[in-house]
Amino acid sequence: MPQSTWEYEGWDPAQERLREALCALGNGRFATRAAAPEAAPGPLHYPGTYAAGVYNRLESTAAGRQITNEDLVNLPNWLPLRYRVRPDGAPHGRWLVPGGPGTRAHRLVLDLEEGVLTRTTRYADDRGRGLLVAHRVLVHMGDPHLALLRTEFTADGWSGTVEVQSALDGRIANTGVERYRALAGQHLTHLHTGTADGDPGTVWLRCRTTASDIRVALAARTRTRPDPAAADTSLTGRRAARLLTLPLAPGRPAVVEKTVALCTSRDPAISDPLHSALDRVRQAPDADALLDSHRTAWRHLWRRAELDVPGEAGRILRLHLFHVLQTLSPHTADLDVGVPARGLHGEAYRGHVFWDELFVLPYLNLHFPEVSRGLLTYRHRRLPQACLNARAAGLRGALYPWQSGSDGREETQEIHLNPRSGRWLPDRSRLQHHVGSAVAYDVWQYCQASGDTEFLHTRGAEMLLQIARFWADRAVPDPATGRYRILGVVGPDEYHDAYPGADRPGVDDNAYTNVTAAWVLCRALELVRSLPPFRHDELLDRTALHRPELERWEDVSRRLTVPFHDDVISQFDGYGDLQELDWDGYRARYGDIRRLDRILEAEGDSTNRYQASKQADVLMLGYLFSPAELAALLRRLGYDLDDHTWNRTVDHYLRRTSHGSTLSGLVHGWVLARARRADAWRYCQEALTEDVADIQGGTTGEGVHLGAMAGTLDLVQRGLTGLETREDALWLDPVPLPPLSRFGFRVRYRGHWGVRVRMHPGQLRIGVPDSDESPIRVEIGGRSALVHPGEERRFTVPPGR
Repeated sequence: MPQSTWEYEGWDPAQERLREALCALGNGRFATRAAAPEAAPGPLHYPGTYAAGVYNRLESTAAGRQITNEDLVNLPNWLPLRYRVRPDGAPHGRWLVPGGPGTRAHRLVLDLEEGVLTRTTRYADDRGRGLLVAHRVLVHMGDPHLALLRTEFTADGWSGTVEVQSALDGRIANTGVERYRALAGQHLTHLHTGTADGDPGTVWLRCRTTASDIRVALAARTRTRPDPAAADTSLTGRRAARLLTLPLAPGRPAVVEKTVALCTSRDPAISDPLHSALDRVRQAPDADALLDSHRTAWRHLWRRAELDVPGEAGRILRLHLFHVLQTLSPHTADLDVGVPARGLHGEAYRGHVFWDELFVLPYLNLHFPEVSRGLLTYRHRRLPQACLNARAAGLRGALYPWQSGSDGREETQEIHLNPRSGRWLPDRSRLQHHVGSAVAYDVWQYCQASGDTEFLHTRGAEMLLQIARFWADRAVPDPATGRYRILGVVGPDEYHDAYPGADRPGVDDNAYTNVTAAWVLCRALELVRSLPPFRHDELLDRTALHRPELERWEDVSRRLTVPFHDDVISQFDGYGDLQELDWDGYRARYGDIRRLDRILEAEGDSTNRYQASKQADVLMLGYLFSPAELAALLRRLGYDLDDHTWNRTVDHYLRRTSHGSTLSGLVHGWVLARARRADAWRYCQEALTEDVADIQGGTTGEGVHLGAMAGTLDLVQRGLTGLETREDALWLDPVPLPPLSRFGFRVRYRGHWGVRVRMHPGQLRIGVPDSDESPIRVEIGGRSALVHPGEERRFTVPPGR
C-alpha cells in the first residue's frame, strides 16, 4: 500500500501557494485551500473557498475596451483563527503567524486516507518559553455542508493565557491569479453579520453575488476546553469574530473547536441559506464525532476507488485520486455542475469547464458512474444553449462552448494577457469546436461502461444527434477533391489560430477535429439504427431529423478530409509548409520554452509560422482510440494507416512539441506506451509530477490540473491494461511497462461492484466478487473467456516488443 500521507517540513514562503493548492480539502460540493488559519490574503497566502457551480459575472476594462468575465467566486473565508499569548505578569504580545518572529518549526501533514490536514507550528521567545499550535482541518465528506478546524495550544515552560480570535471574513475577492488582478474581482455584496439567537458562541455571515444573485451563508460555532476566562463578539458588516481568552499551563492544553456550515441558494432542498447554515451548525456533533463520521465516509470512497501501485508513482497517484474525489465526489452527482479544469482549488481559468471530462470521466465511469451521469447531465441541461450557439453561427445542431460556466454560453475571453510582453492579444480559442466531439465521446464511453441504456436513449441520444448535426452542417463540400472540409477551427494544440499573415482566424481540416467529427457521425448513425422503435420515432420527430439528413451524415462520415504530408498525418492542411523552429537555439536562450507562444509573441513573432505544438494534437487520436479503431476510422474515410505511418507521425510531433500543457506528457506517455516505445516512461513520469513539482512554473498554486490528475489514474486503469468497455465485454490488451509492471485496482462494471484487476510481469488476473450477477465476458489476446462471480482468472501477457 502506498504511503497515505503527503508532508511538508519547514516554512518556505516561495512554496506556500503550491502547498495551499496541493493540501486543499473538499467534498465535491465545496473546497477550501490550505491557507494557514492565522494568515491574511497577500503575496504569500491565497485563502480560497469555492462552491461548485457558484459563478458570478463582472465587467472590467482591459486594453481600452469593456469585457465581461464569469468567475467561480471566492467565498467568505471560514478559516481565520489567530492568537497571541500572555505569560503571567507579561503584556500581550503580537499576533503569531507561521514563518513570523519566534517560529522554530513548521510542518504540514495531509492524511489522504482520512481527508484531514494537520498543521503544527512551534514558537519560542528569547526566554525559551515555547508554544506548540496544532491545527486539524477537515471539509466533511459525509455532510457536504460542514467543515471543522480544531486547534490545540500547548505551553512549554510557562503559564498564562492565550487570546484567540475565531472569525468569518467576508473581506475577500478573486485576487488569486496575478494576471487577472487588473480586472474586477469583487463578487460579493450585501454582507451582513450576526450571532445566533440564544447562542453567542455562534456567529454568522451572509452575502450574495453581485450579478448571479446567489445567496451565501456561513455559520461558525466556536467551543473551547477549558471554558474561556473571557469572551466577546465583534461584528462588522464584513466580518464576524469571537474573541476568547483561555488559561494555559504546562501539561494542560487549551482546545478550540470551530465548526462551520456553508450553504448557498443553489443547494438542493434549501430555501433560506442562513437558516440552513445555523440549523446545521446547531445540530452538528462535537469534533470527535465529526471526525469519526468523516473518516467513515472517506473509508467508503477509498474502498470503491481502490488503487494499489507501489513506490513513488503510487504515492503521487494516491494524491491525484484524493483531489479527484474531493472535487467530484458522490455529492457532486446531485449538483448542476461540470468538471472545473482547475478543480475547486483556485481561480485559474476562472473556474471554467473546458473538455477535461474527456480525461476525467473514463476513470469515474468505472468507479462512480452516478457522478459521470451527473456531469453529463450538466452538458444536457445546456444543450438548448449549445443549439442557440450553433444557430448564431448560421448552423444547425449543437455548438458547445470551449469554456462553459453557469448557463452554457461561450465564456472564453475575447482577449488575453501575455504576461511576458504585457500585451493584450486576441483570443481565438473559442474556435476549438472539437469540444462537442469530446462531449459525444464522453456520453458514449459512459454508456458503454455503465450499461445505462436509459441515458443513452434519452439525454445521451439528444446530445449525440445534435452534435452530429452540427458537424454535418459545418462540413463543406470541396468539388476539387470530392471530399468535405471543416474550415476555420483551432485544434487541441492551440498554438495555431490562423495561417501566417491571414486575415481570417482558424486553420482548415485539423486532423483531430475531422477524425473525431467522423467518429461522432458514425456513432450517431449507429445509435439511430439501434434505438427502440417507439423512442426512434419520438426522437426523430422532436429533432425534425429525416432520411435526407441522415444520408448526408453517412456521406460526410466517409468523405471528410484528413491531410497528410511526408507520409505523416498533418495537424492541419498546410502544416507541412510551415517553417521549422530552431528548437535547440530557443532552449539555449530561454531554458524553459513550454510557453513558446508567449516567448515568440514577446519577440514580435508567432507560433503560427512554425511546425511547433503546445501539446498533443494529432496524437490525441492515439489517446482516444485503440490502434485498431483508429485504423478502421481512417479506412472508412478512405485512408490507410499502418504501423509505419503512425510511428512516423508520432516521431514527427514528438520532436516538435513544447509541452506547454499538463495534459501533454500524459497523452504522449499513453501513446508511446501503447506503441510499446522505450521512452514512454519519461512522459509518464512527467505526467505524474506535473502538479507536485509544479513543472509549468507556478501554475499549480493557482489550482490543480484536474484532467491531468485523473488522466494519470486512467493511464494505469486503461492505458497500461488496454482496458475497453464495449460490446458488453471487458477488452484488454496489456502493455508491459517495466517501471510500472506490478499494480492493481478495483472497478465497477455494470452490476459488479469491486471487480479486481491485477497486473504482474507476464500475467494479468481478473477477479469478480461473489454475487447473483451474470458472468463477465473478457476478451484478451484474441481469446474470449467468462469470469463468473466468485472466480478469479489468470491470463498470460506476452512480453513487449
